[in-house]
Amino acid sequence: MKLAKVAAAGSVAALCALTLGACGSKSSDDAASKQVLNWNESAELPTMDLSKATDVVSFDMLNNSMEGLYRLGKDSKIEPGLATKTNVSSNGLKYTFTLRKGAKWSNGDEVTASDFVYSWRRTVNPKTNSQYAYLFEGIKNADDIMNGKKQPSELGIKAEGKYKLVVTLDKQIPYFKLLMGFGTFFPQNQKTVEKYGSKYGTAAKYMCYNGPFEMTKWTGTNLSWTLKKNKNYWDKKNVKLDAINYKVNKSNSTAYNLYQSGKLDAVSLSAEQAKQLKGQSGYTVRQAASAFYFQYNQTKPEFQNKKIRQAISMVVDRKEFVNKVLGNGSIPAKGLVSTGLATRNGKDFADAAYVKDGVTVNVAKAKKLWAEGLKEIGKDSLSFGLLSDDTDGAKKTTEFIQSAIESNLKGAKVECANVPFKTRLNRTNQGQFDVVISAWGADFADPISFLDMFTSDNSYNAGKWKNAQYDKLIEASKTTDAGNAGKRWDDLVNAEKILIQEQGISPLYQQATAWMVKPKVKGVIYNSAGANYNFKNAYISGN
Repeated sequence: MKLAKVAAAGSVAALCALTLGACGSKSSDDAASKQVLNWNESAELPTMDLSKATDVVSFDMLNNSMEGLYRLGKDSKIEPGLATKTNVSSNGLKYTFTLRKGAKWSNGDEVTASDFVYSWRRTVNPKTNSQYAYLFEGIKNADDIMNGKKQPSELGIKAEGKYKLVVTLDKQIPYFKLLMGFGTFFPQNQKTVEKYGSKYGTAAKYMCYNGPFEMTKWTGTNLSWTLKKNKNYWDKKNVKLDAINYKVNKSNSTAYNLYQSGKLDAVSLSAEQAKQLKGQSGYTVRQAASAFYFQYNQTKPEFQNKKIRQAISMVVDRKEFVNKVLGNGSIPAKGLVSTGLATRNGKDFADAAYVKDGVTVNVAKAKKLWAEGLKEIGKDSLSFGLLSDDTDGAKKTTEFIQSAIESNLKGAKVECANVPFKTRLNRTNQGQFDVVISAWGADFADPISFLDMFTSDNSYNAGKWKNAQYDKLIEASKTTDAGNAGKRWDDLVNAEKILIQEQGISPLYQQATAWMVKPKVKGVIYNSAGANYNFKNAYISGN
């Protein structure tokens, strides 16, 4: 999913704040006694419409205010959600889910199998324009529906009464159960969607919830909101928190000051803050199954040139960048698929698909490629924009990259555009960029969650890179080789090698984020892939 660019570099003010002792406050103590968690968020909330959500902020909110067939517990372990029983046919093409009785929506309606049928049909319907509809590929008729050849009603999902849901596949999907714990596959309340129409999911009041919490105080544009305990949730007795208050702070110094004063219980840290606070009580590093990378707008002739793309990538010293600019535990990217996501026979996928030249600094070679590339496109200089977010860290990132390019590539001029997260997503989706720093977090623990994005017609392939052999390998991994783990692995490894050799995108780093979390905060589940946070069993201790 799309990631917000974490504010990874702070200011002198932030460092000054570190010399102050952290102190509590009466408001913090009162909040704790009421089981209220105050959480810092680094970016605004784009949407609560699960058919249209694409980013980490939206899916974290959906993961805690909605619920699907399964919930993902620690280490992405499948746990019961609305499904109490699952039967799988011998050929792996038919799943029958028995749903729990008595589960309710926040409006009092019962949650039934029909809510899943409606939700899935809505998402794959081309009229919805869901960027995540491609995840339904492999479910019977999904491709034909998305291509306008069949009706949404022909999707391989049906309700047999209120409490039995049957899903039919066209082909085996090795990671199908993991998908069932992801927000795109959650149910939706048809009455609510139709009542609010185009307003659905654009503010807290235009929603209906069936998860542990329900959202309040989000207007659609403000930078704070609350998840309050859902009194209609089937397992409310095990939800300990009364509320989670979110506040967006794009400045690390501001966020940390609020943490010190007891107004926030958890904040992400800048590089300077992380260095100062490492080892102190509450210091935590969150490793993410994520990748930050350049996308080049390959509808433009200059970025259709492979040598231009290679040269830009080769002047970036990723090791220096993660150590000096980020300093939060992030590591240089070995490729697109993150280290630690998947292994086979003891070998990490990132190592198996590693293309050294694609992610290693080589200024001399970059200069040669740049000169050759400019000659091929008939230019002696090139000016282009670099699009990213407007957080402290994103600004430091674009400054570093701008300097690396302009100081090493003759005739290069880079104009940085740092805009709000939501704006960056919109411009990227509309193709309104030259080079953009994009970020992706795996939706589930399988390499296809990354690699599927860069097939020719995928909606997330904003740069419009195309390679027939890459497409063929990805397709084979999902069809002819889906049931053969070894062949499927080789397909995906070879596909990534093509992507990096061709610099269809240029990987930069795998994200980790340093946090300070108050020791009183317990029971938070963090997963590196999919929606990151599960607060269902979280609580404030000592009260």
